[in-house]
Amino acid sequence: MQERLQDLQAEAIGKVEAAVDLKELNDIRVAYLGKKGPITEVLRGMGKLSAEERPKIGALANEVREAIADKLEAKQVQFENEAVEKKLASETIDVTLPGRTVNKGNSHPLTRIIEEIEDLFIGMGYEIAEGPEVEQDYYNFEALNLPKGHPARDMQDSFYITEETLLRTQTSPVQARTMEKHKGKGPVKIICPGKVYRRDNDDATHSHQFTQIEGLVIDENIRMSDLKGTLEVFAKKMFGQDREIRLRPSFFPFTEPSVEMDISCKICGGKGCSVCKGTGWIEILGAGMVHPRVLEMSGFDSKKYSGFAFGMGPERIAMLKYGVDDIRHFYTNDIRFIKQFHRHE
Repeated sequence: MQERLQDLQAEAIGKVEAAVDLKELNDIRVAYLGKKGPITEVLRGMGKLSAEERPKIGALANEVREAIADKLEAKQVQFENEAVEKKLASETIDVTLPGRTVNKGNSHPLTRIIEEIEDLFIGMGYEIAEGPEVEQDYYNFEALNLPKGHPARDMQDSFYITEETLLRTQTSPVQARTMEKHKGKGPVKIICPGKVYRRDNDDATHSHQFTQIEGLVIDENIRMSDLKGTLEVFAKKMFGQDREIRLRPSFFPFTEPSVEMDISCKICGGKGCSVCKGTGWIEILGAGMVHPRVLEMSGFDSKKYSGFAFGMGPERIAMLKYGVDDIRHFYTNDIRFIKQFHRHE
């Protein structure tokens, strides 16, 4: 029986050394160390041995088991290490190869213009105000001195959802909501950037959806000169220190008096060219002093408070600043167009 155990040890270790993979190694483990293996069979015959021989054979059987198990474990570790080395070899990265260029994304020109305008006015003490794009008729029109029946409320000009709900046609409702929140107490100093919607045919200069930035200042002793100074700072910052501005009389229901602001043409320097249609000036935005009725509808005392408001289209500013000739370029997602504008660093 002793010889049988020693033969089994030698046989099993020989097969372990000759094994070529983990599966074969596992088969050897089951064959020799399993419940139905030859070592177990030997142990079952120990009942026929004398009391003196049993301890010796039992100890030898355990030594044989341990020897085979140790050899199996060592071989398994060898296979696992070889597998890791093989995988590492197949996944080796050649660090001497040139890297792939990572393309940096560009800020959309409209985003750049809006952020530039926001930074300018934040530096002047303004806050950014936002409001819903699906707006109530009251805030979009009535609170801005556009009563029922006003031509600007025509169904052909606005996207109505119900009789009292529409897609906002301007960001002015944000001004109305902000004034209402202040409950008649100043000061108010905000700009309102956002998307607006109007029923219009899309062409080189018009779009049914576009962006707008409006500004509002309300406080005691606000004058037209404050508005002009603010707009002059804006124009020089956006278009260069050599730009000049002029204010022309106009009409808006929510401001009185109302003005259109022009800037001197940077192409011809004010001498007249095809861009400015020979006038030397380019219209850029509308503005005016807040109408007393608009103040009163929002709870402000028009005898104590006054204010000014202005509204501009970032698309128009971007077209003038970057020389873009078609507003549709901003919305068609042509990557060739976007790539022309370097990202902010």
